[in-house]
Parts: sequence; C-alpha cells; structure tokens
Amino acid sequence: MTVMPETQAPWPARDALRITGVRAIVTAPEGIPLVVVRVDTSDDGLYGLGCATFTQRFHAVVAAVASHVAPLLVGRHPADIEDINRLVHLSSYWRNGPVLNNALSGVDQALWDIAGKRAGMPVYELLGGRVRAAADTYLHAEGESIEDTLEHAASIVAEGYRHVRLQTGGPGLGTYGAPGTPGGYPRAPYPDGWDVNRYLAVTPALFEQARAVLGDGVELLHDVHSRLTPKQAVVLARSLEPYRLFFLEDPVAPEHYDRLPSVTAASPVPIAVGEQLSSLTDAARMVSTGAVDLLRVHVSTVGGLSACRKLVALCELTGVRTAWHGPGDVSPVGVAANIALDVTTSAFGIQEGHAYNEATLEVFPGTPVAREGYLYPSPQPGWGVDLDEGEAAKYPPVTGLHERWAATVRRPDGGLESP
Repeated sequence: MTVMPETQAPWPARDALRITGVRAIVTAPEGIPLVVVRVDTSDDGLYGLGCATFTQRFHAVVAAVASHVAPLLVGRHPADIEDINRLVHLSSYWRNGPVLNNALSGVDQALWDIAGKRAGMPVYELLGGRVRAAADTYLHAEGESIEDTLEHAASIVAEGYRHVRLQTGGPGLGTYGAPGTPGGYPRAPYPDGWDVNRYLAVTPALFEQARAVLGDGVELLHDVHSRLTPKQAVVLARSLEPYRLFFLEDPVAPEHYDRLPSVTAASPVPIAVGEQLSSLTDAARMVSTGAVDLLRVHVSTVGGLSACRKLVALCELTGVRTAWHGPGDVSPVGVAANIALDVTTSAFGIQEGHAYNEATLEVFPGTPVAREGYLYPSPQPGWGVDLDEGEAAKYPPVTGLHERWAATVRRPDGGLESP
C-alpha cells in the first residue's frame, strides 16, 4: 500500500503516530453480512474498529475501502478525525451514497475508537459525558396472526422491555417483518402478493387488540417499511390515533420524502424516518423542515459518529428526537456507536435493539447486551468492542440474499413494491 508522502500532510503532527493500514472485514455469524473497518497504527497493538455495514452491497464497500479510501489515510495521524472525514467525503467528487458513506463511517468510527484508546476513555466521555445511564430499547414482535404477534410481544415485555414494535402477517407475503401464508390470493396473477387495502384494515385491529392485551403501560411501535402513498400514510396514522403509538415508522418511500412534512403535520402519531438516507445534509433537512418527529438514521450510511454528532446537535435545537437504526444489519461496533450517541444527548428518544446469537458474541467480544430492556455503554476505552478475526472467518457472507427477497415483494396484481 502506498504511504502518503509527508509533503501531502496538511500540517505536522504533534508526534510520530501514523496510520499504517486500513482494511474491511466481512463476517456473517447470523447470515447477515456485517462490514467492519480496521485502522492500524504505528503503535503496536493500537487499532480502531468502525461499522461500515451496507448489507446489500458489502462487496462494493470493501472495494471502496481497499482501493479508494485506504490510500488516502496511510501516513496520516489518526487524531485528525474531522479533516480525514472531510477528505474522504470530498475525494470522490460525486459525494454521498451508501457505499462511500459506509466506507467513510467505518474509518470515522475506527478513528474515534483509537482516540478513546489513546485517552484511556470510552468514546462517550470524549463526547462530553453521559446525560443518562443507559439507552431504553425496543425489540420486534411478529407472528402469523394478531394473536401470535401479541403473544410474542408479551414475552418481550416479560423480559423487561417497555417498548415493542408490532408486525403481523397475513395472506400471501404477509406484511413487513411478519410471515405470510403462501398462495393467499389464489385467483390473482401473483398469489403471494401484499394487499395494501387489507393492510390498512388489519393494522388498526392489531393495535386495538394490543392495547387490550398489553395495557397502557407499554409503548407500541409499527414499521410500514415505505409501502404507502402519502395519502394512505395519513389515513393509517389517523386510524392509529386511539392507540397512542410511540411512533409510526417509514410510512412513505424515499422517493416521496418531499411530501413528508405534510404527512407528519397531518399525523396524530409521531413519525419516525431516516434509515434509508445516505446523506448527512438530507438527514439535516429532514429535521429542519419538520419532516420527522424522530430521526432514524443508519449511522454508518450517513458517514459515522462525526456526522451524527452534528445531527444530534440539530435535533436538540429543534425538538426532534433520535431513534437510531439498530437491527441485525448493524454490527456490534455500530451498536456501541449508537449507544454513545444515545447516552450523550438530551434529544434521545429510543434505541432499536437486536438480540445477537451466540456466534456473534464470539466474533465480537464486548458486544452490548440489553439488561431489562436497557443498553449500557461500555466503560472500556474506545468502543469496548473487539473483533476476533479467527472467529469471523468461520462465517463467510453469502451474496444476493436481500436481492432475492426484495424481488418477492409484489402486490397481488404482480406490481413490484418496496421490500
């Protein structure tokens, strides 16, 4: 790998520490490709890890890190986080996009990990310290029927969680996040389709029964997963008003985000959007234009901790709350970054959680694990999460799983829908 000549460094570093290597590691202990960037330094044993997980295009992120980002970094001082972040952002001329921004995020988070290790402090202390002890978290409940969904939800509440997302199935494909019944529309051109009218009727029934079964002490959430028109989104939101949702997630597709301010203004329940954004400035506009009540950014897709610190400040000033994306396609390193943001801002709303399997815990020593529904930040320097590359190699990723799934999301007439 070519080392940046000293003459290209913008200013002399205060010591001899340098970045000596940058590479991406992909592992899939749950079948979901997770991408982690490792940044090595000239100080033996001092390295940082950052989440760069773009599950659907992980090969592209790996190539971007190896061929385009790493040559910019080798020879630089790892303390120049903001300058390096801006350098990578500007380097491709056509900026943003999930591939470049995940590569950037992996580097950015790894540099923060190094900063914490050099200081002997967890990253959240570098951000100004905690304003809360832990991050309240929600898990997903799903089932083939409303009854199955509520049974699953009750088991989550019994584990100590105070927030639960509800998704229930149906004929054909079912709905997002819940199983369906094959051949549910036998007279339609596409028997395994998803019917929007049935969805708009069943979802309020799900939450009516949820309130009856779970009571008023549990916060309820729901994910549309971008499948409605703006008008349909308002209809659904108003039908859910009696059940006091904590939030309604992704009611419309990204192509219609220009309509989100009007949808959010018309909705009697809080609207949470942002995981499909791949630009810091687009996320900032969401906040500043009143398009969201809760910002649900996938931290690695907008450029990492440095980018999201700016969004946090904007949320604090505008009354918007955060709800960072955190399912199984966020690595444990990314979860640690989410928690650091959660516990250092007054704008915190809720944190999406995921119960990793045992294999993931072995690949990532120090993986945050919720206790009574709370995720606690590690007191260890940096993120407090490591990566065992020997264990990681046992779980190679498989290409194309999401692509094949996305092509199955169609209406009964065969029209392709948002997955």
